[in-house]
Amino acid sequence: MKKKILIVGGTGFIGYHFAKKCIANKLEVTSLSRSKPKKIRYLKEVKYIFSDIVDKKNLKLQLTDNYNYVINLGGDVDHHGKRTFKSHYNGCKNLVSIFKKKKIERFIQVGSSVEYGKLKSPHKENATFNFFKSVKSNYAKAKLKSSIYLLNIYKKERFPVTIFRIYLTYGPAQDNNRVIPFTIQNCLKKKKFPCSDGEQLRDFIYINDVIDIMFKSLKKKNSIGEIFNICSGKPTNIKDLINLIKNNVKSGKPQFGLIDLRKDEEKIFFGSLEKTKKFFRWEPKVNLKKGISKTIRYYENNFKKKV
Repeated sequence: MKKKILIVGGTGFIGYHFAKKCIANKLEVTSLSRSKPKKIRYLKEVKYIFSDIVDKKNLKLQLTDNYNYVINLGGDVDHHGKRTFKSHYNGCKNLVSIFKKKKIERFIQVGSSVEYGKLKSPHKENATFNFFKSVKSNYAKAKLKSSIYLLNIYKKERFPVTIFRIYLTYGPAQDNNRVIPFTIQNCLKKKKFPCSDGEQLRDFIYINDVIDIMFKSLKKKNSIGEIFNICSGKPTNIKDLINLIKNNVKSGKPQFGLIDLRKDEEKIFFGSLEKTKKFFRWEPKVNLKKGISKTIRYYENNFKKKV
């Protein structure tokens, strides 16, 4: 029989790509989300079910099946929205309360690099810091508190959790409210578009590399109870990134300095890949130049279709 995986947030960017990987590896995939997938992220092989993970009563009604694996990509993406904290922290607790009663092999929690708050880069997984002083946004607080909660459940009840803190992921079929697709689409339209001064340093990782390492972890038993960064470990200047896209597309007019950085945004922010690389004997296969080229080709091919 096929093994079964539940992807919470399976209609999103990372969830869609992870579902494709699972299908290719003969897993039976169920997606749980609040809404239907966009046309560009619909997969006929996936079973789609719908619930808000904050609504524990309805969640129980939807999650009657048994799964071998659960990956939690659920929660609001708005960093400061009123629902954000509940959707990530309360939602995570609701999922755990259901699945700790079932014999799942692995619960993958997809955390975030923002859990490191104001720590100096490169961030390492064994860093210790004051929760309330280090992180500012509702999103960051919820993600960090979820990680702390999950590690406690692992220690007390051996709940089989692995936590990944993901840095800036990019690639095909991403929503255009992120810097790379936003820049690509404006360049393809030959438009002027506002940017920050571009002097901040960030850590970008191509979607295929993110999916590859998370999938590897499903069968690596000694990754339970651990936190791993998924990053390139190589900081990129945002202005250089935007110019790389502009030069590749050969059009677009970025207007640097028109957008202010958020108050909670760090100027230099990137991760250490040391633990992940050593533990999984793995490193990213797609460098930024190649990844950007692949992503641009996707948007060029789909631009006329208005996906």
